[in-house]
Amino acid sequence: MPKPLIGVTTYLDQARWGVWDLPAALLPAAYPRLVQASGGLAVMLPPDDPSAAAETVARLDGLVVAGGADVEPVRYGAEPDPRTGPPARARDSWELALIDAALAAGTPLLGICRGMQLLNVALGGTLVQHLDGHTGPVGVMGRHPVEPVPGTRYAALVPERTEVPTYHHQCVDILGKGLTAAAHAADGTVEAVELPGPGWVLGVQWHPEMGEDLRLTRELVAAASRPR
Repeated sequence: MPKPLIGVTTYLDQARWGVWDLPAALLPAAYPRLVQASGGLAVMLPPDDPSAAAETVARLDGLVVAGGADVEPVRYGAEPDPRTGPPARARDSWELALIDAALAAGTPLLGICRGMQLLNVALGGTLVQHLDGHTGPVGVMGRHPVEPVPGTRYAALVPERTEVPTYHHQCVDILGKGLTAAAHAADGTVEAVELPGPGWVLGVQWHPEMGEDLRLTRELVAAASRPR
């Protein structure tokens, strides 16, 4: 059986390498390596016209919406907090369209950090624009424990309390329509969400690509392998 094709969203930013200083589609190598280690084929999905989202998702077996910049607060009807980072409007538009297309098509979907927040916003939820204690120093992952919610899909995959790599200063406030909290941090922060039902839709606030636990992404790849 062919390995499932898993699309992973990317930054679109100015970058330097060798003699070049050019706009580039950027993705930390840990993301495709995570997909590959979990049994999938990874393909990068740089920002595109949102009208191309449905056609793009139709070519995929699964979708990972990667971490990155803060979601623009206008997307969930809020004024920007002074501590909210600059918007990444092309990514917001593209990734929200991809999420909508994946939900409509029943394509297995994993949101990571920003990707979980976008999933929540796509379903009408809101975000807390700043919280402390969920990062390490600038550019360094922190770690903290998360506790699964019994009875959830996430708890069935990871039933025990685990330490996870984390780097975020925003989080879910009001859950989007249909979403269920699947894990929490010790301070009550929602650390995972899922959409109950026959489809496979899950978001985590931490960064599994920076850890060693493959249970979550192996299950994404398994779901992507099943006929829909």
